[in-house]
Amino acid sequence: MQFVATEIPDVVLIAPKVLGDSRGFFMETWRADEFARVGLNLTFVQDNHSKSSQGVLRGLHYQVVRPQGKLVRVIEGAVFDVAVDLRRGSRTFGKWVGRVLSADNKLQLWIPPGFAHGFYVLTATAETVYKCTELYYPEHERYLLWNDPDLAITWPLAQERAPTLSTKDAAARPLRLADCFE
Repeated sequence: MQFVATEIPDVVLIAPKVLGDSRGFFMETWRADEFARVGLNLTFVQDNHSKSSQGVLRGLHYQVVRPQGKLVRVIEGAVFDVAVDLRRGSRTFGKWVGRVLSADNKLQLWIPPGFAHGFYVLTATAETVYKCTELYYPEHERYLLWNDPDLAITWPLAQERAPTLSTKDAAARPLRLADCFE
């Protein structure tokens, strides 16, 4: 596996070694010793799987108590995946990283605790799977406004149409009003 730091060094892009032939392919997507070798000593407690249609934007979500780290990958289609640093003491507070993750490129994104996470579906459908370092607690979940001008995330919207949002995501807070991490 290759581990590549992004503009926010704590967010890591992971390129697995893919072995393929006429039968298909094989790859390791998680291996504790390989991650530990680069300082990512992680314990995962929950796996999630979602399927969404083109134009759906899920996020930006985070938990203020028992924050989750997430190892994200796409097994069908493609998404633009985003992590926003919500750690007030960080030199990258309020900054974001975005990458295209797809079934074709097989890239993964490690998003540590203390970040909001979301993705926008680029293809007709996309299936996203991710491992979490903490369980989901709906009472601690918060929502960061996807189009907050202070974040200035460059979402690759299809035909520049507004994305399809959940009720919770449509009512999300801007960064200046968000519950953040100290």
